[in-house]
Amino acid sequence: MNLQEQIKKYIDSLPEPKQADIESLHERILLLMPKCKFWFLDGKDEKGKIVSNPNVGYGLQTIKYADGKTKEFYQIGISANTKGISVYIMGLEDKKYLPDTYGKAIGKASVTGYCINFKTLKDINIDILETAIRDGVKQTA
Repeated sequence: MNLQEQIKKYIDSLPEPKQADIESLHERILLLMPKCKFWFLDGKDEKGKIVSNPNVGYGLQTIKYADGKTKEFYQIGISANTKGISVYIMGLEDKKYLPDTYGKAIGKASVTGYCINFKTLKDINIDILETAIRDGVKQTA
């Protein structure tokens, strides 16, 4: 099964209305990042144990760790979880940037240094979310 099929299978496996929200986010991100690299992390470690929620990633950046090691990873990720949906904006150096810039304007969401969590799309301002995604991609390009 290729990446596109894995992503479709993951989205199709979600209960409504989460499925529709994740599908909508997926389509919006594809419009913002039409030629991006895709990622699908099934949430399992090398032994098959579930260690996180599955997530879909978009884009490519090289993350540099304090010890000098590097790792390729996605710029933007989305994941469904028990409380709703998480949008990950990875690689931002300033961990106060997202909450300070978008926290108040985005609506009913929890905004951390790299993650925007909300229950449903109708709870947030989708235009502000798209701006945050564009901003994150620009900063990590």
